[in-house]
Amino acid sequence: MLNREIRSVLVTVPFPDSDLDDLRKAFAPADVVVTRPNDSAAIAEALEHVDVAVHVWEIDDRFLAAPNLQWVHCDRAGLTKSARPEVFEKGLIVTGSAGRSASALAQHAFFFALGLAFDARALADKQSRHEWGGIPGYHDRLALHGQTLGVVGLGSTGREIARLGRAFGMRVVGYTRSANVPDGLVDLLLVSQSGDDIGELVSQSDVIMIAAPLTNDTFHLFDEERIGDMKRSAVLINVARGQLIDQEALIAALMENRIAGAGLDVTDPEPLPPESPLWDLPNVIITPHVTPKLVDRTQRSVQMIVENVRRYRAGEQLINQLRPEDLFSR
Repeated sequence: MLNREIRSVLVTVPFPDSDLDDLRKAFAPADVVVTRPNDSAAIAEALEHVDVAVHVWEIDDRFLAAPNLQWVHCDRAGLTKSARPEVFEKGLIVTGSAGRSASALAQHAFFFALGLAFDARALADKQSRHEWGGIPGYHDRLALHGQTLGVVGLGSTGREIARLGRAFGMRVVGYTRSANVPDGLVDLLLVSQSGDDIGELVSQSDVIMIAAPLTNDTFHLFDEERIGDMKRSAVLINVARGQLIDQEALIAALMENRIAGAGLDVTDPEPLPPESPLWDLPNVIITPHVTPKLVDRTQRSVQMIVENVRRYRAGEQLINQLRPEDLFSR
C-alpha cells in the first residue's frame, strides 16, 4: 500500500489545548503550525510548505495553489464548496467532519416533524394569547406512530434519522446512493446505483426527511414534479442543503395546499430574504441553519482526524473523503 509521509501540518481550527495535544501526538513527528482562522498572513506562510491542513472552513484558492499540500481536513459537516473540479484535477485529498453531529441533526429533523404534527406554531400563538384550545380540526391530527417516514440519504445523519423513525414506531423507507447500509435499518431500501427510483419513496411517505449531500446529481432533487408526487397530507423536511429543493416549487405547493407543510433548517439562498413568503406560511417551520451541538462534538471531530492520520499514512481510504461523484459545479 502507498505510504504517505507527513512533515508539517497547518491547523486553523480553534480546538482546546487538550484536543490540540491529541492532534500533535497523532501527527508526530511532523511539525504542527497552529494559527487563527482569520490570520491570512500566517496561513499563507504555512501553505508554502505544509503537507496537510486542518481547516476551520471549506477550502479556497489558497489551498489549491499550495505547492506541497496533499490533504485538507475541513472541520465542516458539508463539503459542497470544496467539491470543485479543480480539487479532483489536482488530486487533492479533502475530508470533512460529517457525522460528528448526526444524532443532533436527526433530533432536529424530528423537532420539525413533531412541530408540524402537533401544529406547534398554532399552539404557541394560542399560548401567547392566553387562549385554551380552539384550533379547528386539531383532534383529527395524526401522531407520527404508524406513519411512513421517507429518508433521503443514508449517511451518518440519515441513519440516525432512520433509527429515530423506528423508535417512534414509523415504517421507514430509505433512499441512498449505494447499498452499504446496515441490515434492518429500514423497512424498504431503495438504491439509486441499482436503478431504484426515489418516486417510490415519495409516493409512500407521510414525512420526508432530506439528509443527502448536494451534488450535481442531487441539485433540485425535489423539483416541481417530485413535490407534485407527494401526498397532500405529507410534509417535507430538509436538514441538508437548501439547493436540494426547488424552493419556488416548494413555496407554490405550500401556498396551494398541495402538501401539508415543511420544516426547513436550510434555504436557497441563505440567509432567507425577509420578503420570502416562507416566513409567513402557517404550515412552515424555519430554523436559521443552526443545530444545538452534542456535548462531545469537538472530540468526535478530533477522533475522526486522528483515525484519518493513520489511514493517510497507511495509504487507505479516508473517512468522509470527497469522491468524484460528490462534484458540485453549479
